[in-house]
Amino acid sequence: MVLITDIDKNGRAAKAGILAGDTLVSINGNAITDVLDYRFYLAEDRVTLSLLRAEAPFEVTIRKDTYDDIGLEFETPLMDKKQCCANRCIFCFIDQLPKGLRSTLYFKDDDARLSFLHGNYVTLTNMKDADIDRIIKMHISPVNVSVHTTNPVLRCEMMKNKRAGEVLGYLQRLADAGIRICGQIVLCRGINDGEELARSMRDLARLHPAVSSVSIVPAGLTRYREGLYPLEPFTPEECRAVIAQVNAFGDECERELGNRIFCCADELYLKGELPLPEEAHYGDYEQIENGVGMLRSLMAEFGRELEFLEDYLPEQGIQDRVISIATGKAAAPTMRLLANALQKRVNGITVQVFAIENEFFGPEITVAGLLTGHDVAVQLAGKTLGDELLVPATMLRAEGDLFLCGMTPEELSRRLQVPIRAVRGDGAELLAAMLGVECPF
Repeated sequence: MVLITDIDKNGRAAKAGILAGDTLVSINGNAITDVLDYRFYLAEDRVTLSLLRAEAPFEVTIRKDTYDDIGLEFETPLMDKKQCCANRCIFCFIDQLPKGLRSTLYFKDDDARLSFLHGNYVTLTNMKDADIDRIIKMHISPVNVSVHTTNPVLRCEMMKNKRAGEVLGYLQRLADAGIRICGQIVLCRGINDGEELARSMRDLARLHPAVSSVSIVPAGLTRYREGLYPLEPFTPEECRAVIAQVNAFGDECERELGNRIFCCADELYLKGELPLPEEAHYGDYEQIENGVGMLRSLMAEFGRELEFLEDYLPEQGIQDRVISIATGKAAAPTMRLLANALQKRVNGITVQVFAIENEFFGPEITVAGLLTGHDVAVQLAGKTLGDELLVPATMLRAEGDLFLCGMTPEELSRRLQVPIRAVRGDGAELLAAMLGVECPF
C-alpha cells in the first residue's frame, strides 16, 4: 500500500475521483509496494485500482493508452525508502569523505530499483530470490552490477559481507532469463587485479551476450583514509599493464564473440600516459557514465560540431571574446586540444583552460566532478578570467545549485568577479558555451 500525496487535477485519476490522501492498494489485483510495481502493473489499457479512503475501501477503473500515466504523485520517487548498502567495501568512496559535507552525500544506497530508474550500480547483496524473480517477471533490463570479482571468497573479503559470494549466482539466473547485465569492476591494487582480474573477465565473458559490457575502473582514493584498509594507487607503469591485460582479453572477446565487452576507464589511460582509443573501441558507449570513453566521445562530438560551425556563429561574428574553463587535471589536456581547435577556426576568441588541483580530496582525485567550488575559487583568485568562466555541470549536484563544499555558483561568481556557466559534457553545448551563444540543438 502506498499513500497518494498529490494528484494532477487534469489527469485521469482525478477525473475518476481519486484524491490526495487516498491509499493505493493494488492495480488489477496486484499489490503495489513501490515504483516498479506501479509502473509495471499500470502498463495496461484498462486498469482497476483498489484504494482506501479513511480506511474505507473503494475501486475505480480507468481506460487509457497502455503506457500513459494517470496523474498520481507519491511521497518519494521510489514510493518507498531507499535501500541502504549493507556492505563495508574496502574501497568505499563514501567512507573517505570528511565530516561537514551535505548530509545526503553520506548515504550509501544499494537499491536495484535505482539501477533500473537511474543507472546506479548495485552489488546484489541486498537482494533475495524474490527480488530476482520480480526482475525476471518484469523483464527489467539492463541491471547494472558492481561485480568487482567473481571469486566468491575474495568478494566477501573485499565487501565485508558474508552474502557477497553467494549472490554471484544471481548473475547466471539473470543471464538465463535474458536480462542484460552491465558490469563494473572497481580495481584495487594487489587485491583483485592480475590473475584475479583475469579470472573475473573469463567468468563474465561466459555470460555473454547477457553480460554486454564491463568497465574496469581504478578505486578512487582520497586523503581521508585514516583507519581504513591500506590501499595504494596504481603507478603509471601498472596502469599500462592493466590496460594491456584488459585490451588483450577484449580483443579476444571481439574475435570470438563479436563484442569487446571489457573496457578501461579513461582515468587509467590518463594516469598511464597513453593515448585514448578511437571511437570504435567503445562500441555504443554503454559505460560512458563510468568514465569509459567519456573524453573520446566529447572529442568526437566537438569535432563533428565544428564542421557545422556556421550554425553556431552569430551574424556579427565573435568580437574579442575571452573565456576561461576550470576543470580537473584529468580532462584539462583534452579541453586544451578542443580550445586550440576552436581558436584555429574562429578569429576573435581566446580560451584559457585551468587544471584545478583537488586540494580537498587529495592529488589522486583528478576528475572534474569531485572538485569543490572552494578549490576553484582559491586557485583562480586574482587571475584574469575574461568574459565568462565555464565549469563542468558535473561539479554541481543534479539541481545545479551547489558544489560539493556547499558553495553556490553565484558565490563563486562573486568571489572571482566573473559570470559562471555550468556546461553539460556534450560537444554541442560545449561549443556553444565557448562561443557565448545558445546551443542551437
